[in-house]
Amino acid sequence: MMIDLKKIKSIVISRTDSIGDVCLTLPLAGILKEKNPELQIVFLGKAYTKPVIDCCKNVDEFWDWSEIQKKPEPERNAFLKQKNPDVFIHVFPNKEIAKWAKTAGVKYRIGTSHRFFHWFSCNYKPNFTRKNSELHESQLNVKLLEPFGIKELFDLKSLNEYAAFGASMSLPEHLSKQLVSGKKNVVLHPKSQGSAREWGVDNFMNLANELDENQFQVFFTGTEKEGELFRKKIPVKQNVIDLTGKLTLVELIAFISQCNALVAASTGPLHLAGLTGIHAIGLFSMKRPTHAGRWKPLGVNVKILEEKKLLIDTQPLDISVRDVVKELENSAL
Repeated sequence: MMIDLKKIKSIVISRTDSIGDVCLTLPLAGILKEKNPELQIVFLGKAYTKPVIDCCKNVDEFWDWSEIQKKPEPERNAFLKQKNPDVFIHVFPNKEIAKWAKTAGVKYRIGTSHRFFHWFSCNYKPNFTRKNSELHESQLNVKLLEPFGIKELFDLKSLNEYAAFGASMSLPEHLSKQLVSGKKNVVLHPKSQGSAREWGVDNFMNLANELDENQFQVFFTGTEKEGELFRKKIPVKQNVIDLTGKLTLVELIAFISQCNALVAASTGPLHLAGLTGIHAIGLFSMKRPTHAGRWKPLGVNVKILEEKKLLIDTQPLDISVRDVVKELENSAL
């Protein structure tokens, strides 16, 4: 039996993993709101992804799983019973969360049939597999809406629009003054925190050296820990600025949105660049299932450069610096 979305008041979307995964889940909120504008959409995620979720205009409330998880089980169940959502959608399967939703008595609990524990915790189990699918990750997420009768295969352009993403804060003055009018402001994000095969730090340094100082203002970003790995290699040039470890995620989103382009492997900042609408240049392996067909960012100005031959996972992506330079030279100012 289908769930009548018109009779639903509140839905929890649960995705408690990383930034890129969260970015590709946001369209669900827009699709559901289009079907029922009165819906209250709650996003259950990890604290560090809250700034990303706050940028989605279709999410009404955020729950921090890392805080909820600390509560004793009776208190945790009481919280969910008091909030009383009608539906719980397990986009990222989590056995503990699935049990929680059932124990607290959420009426409709949706999770893929390909997780064994969902057979005991979910009463709606769409049957699809991610591993060998030809679909994009954001399209696979939409399959979890089948219990509402939503079976359309949305294209990536539509899903980008449904994400309804916009930077939630204006750029602080100390960051805005780093941007140079008349030049292409480019973010280089060398590391991926293990989320993807990388291009290699040396390639990013060579790229920074290759970019014309009169045309490009270059910013290196990453966490403080990542910065420690490559900071000493950053070229000493007037147009190259090290921002590693200096930006909160809120500031990073706002900064990316004001730049012209970003270059990164398949990692969170690349997805943020895509959603903000700037020129997002993604460096991808051709290996399945981590290839661009599954994980390219959503966005109107996304460009994918894929390695020309499949190398082993410990080797940098086989993409030439010259190809990335050309793509940046062709990008809009």
